[in-house]
Amino acid sequence: MKTNRLTRYILIALILGLAAGYAINRLVASPDQAKAVAGYLGIVTEVFLRLIKMIIAPLVLSTLTVGIAHMGAGGAVGRTFVRTLAWFIAASLVSLGLGLIMVNLLAPGVGVGLAIPAADATAGIANPGFVLKDFIGHIFPKSIFEAMAGNEVLQIVVFSLFAGVALIEIGEAGKPVIRALDAVMHLMLKITGYVMNVAPFAVFAAVAAAIAVQGLGIIVTFGKFVGGFYLALALLWAILLGAGSAVIGVPAVRRLVGEIREPFLITFGTASSEAAFPKLLEALERFGVPNRIASFVLPLGYSFNLDGSMMYCAFASVFIAQAYGIHLAFGQQVAMMLVLMVTSKGIAAVPRASLVVILAVLPMFGIPAAGVALILAVDHFLDMGRSATNVVGNAVAAAVIAKWDSGGEDVVPVTVH
Repeated sequence: MKTNRLTRYILIALILGLAAGYAINRLVASPDQAKAVAGYLGIVTEVFLRLIKMIIAPLVLSTLTVGIAHMGAGGAVGRTFVRTLAWFIAASLVSLGLGLIMVNLLAPGVGVGLAIPAADATAGIANPGFVLKDFIGHIFPKSIFEAMAGNEVLQIVVFSLFAGVALIEIGEAGKPVIRALDAVMHLMLKITGYVMNVAPFAVFAAVAAAIAVQGLGIIVTFGKFVGGFYLALALLWAILLGAGSAVIGVPAVRRLVGEIREPFLITFGTASSEAAFPKLLEALERFGVPNRIASFVLPLGYSFNLDGSMMYCAFASVFIAQAYGIHLAFGQQVAMMLVLMVTSKGIAAVPRASLVVILAVLPMFGIPAAGVALILAVDHFLDMGRSATNVVGNAVAAAVIAKWDSGGEDVVPVTVH
């Protein structure tokens, strides 16, 4: 009942946010005033996201470490890790491949006819580039405290893997640590319940702020690009849910979709996958995914299985090339897909992180990085969809891994208090 009530409030907040944003956009005297109003509205969303970030690091550390410790023998951890990684790689290839197929079929950028900008033109976003040495080095934490302070989920995952396996090895001596981390996990989930009371207000503010500045007309202006991307997302949802149905069955997938409505809507409204992490963990446990599996797969998924974000990187990169009239041969697009497979891993599950990946990849294929400015106007509306897709992809992955881990037995729904 409480879950249904929050879902209803979030839906109402979405609708009211659209209406309020449109009214502000039409009634204010200038774009600067609209930005000022949006800035005030953004305070609410910023507070909510900060409260979520406050929970993420201790929740990931405690759930993943305890989850691994409860798996028992190290071989069980290894099997679950291999299965999880195999599913993530397959889902990544499907997401990137489908993005490239759809952008080539729909050709939303063909005919835009942008002139090639000057070599020193920028998109106004910091472009750190992609350096393999830095990428690999960043995976491993110098300090778990530094990683937690910066909410570096991938680094926390690495430490938790070591800590969980070590707790298995030391046996009885590690029981107090497991009990303490288990208490931390339940504490964080209780705090999540308090924080989620702010979610409808954050969704309202985020949507209203975006519409106030850009207006609904911007979606019409970029209708072909926005519509094409959401069509591609819909196909990706169908594929992911279809693949899940093949493993856990159609009735189970229907139950799963019902359970993840709330985290899906929270993510869609705030354009942040991170915002829904605690609620998604609860939803998976209600669905019947064992805590040791959900707490293992989900943190890994937030670094390695952002299906919507990966599709967007492929779709947007080729769209920009089309807008400049740059032809990418089949071999180049395959190479781009493989590069994105690497550069998209560990991407932060926060708004606009995908743009940094796109900026790093475009120059490798002779596409002006300044072209990212073309999609900035509608990026928030696209970020809503791709972030929500990340929730779907990780939920399906956790349910599938749980089925495989149980030796083919059906997952059984449970009541989470």
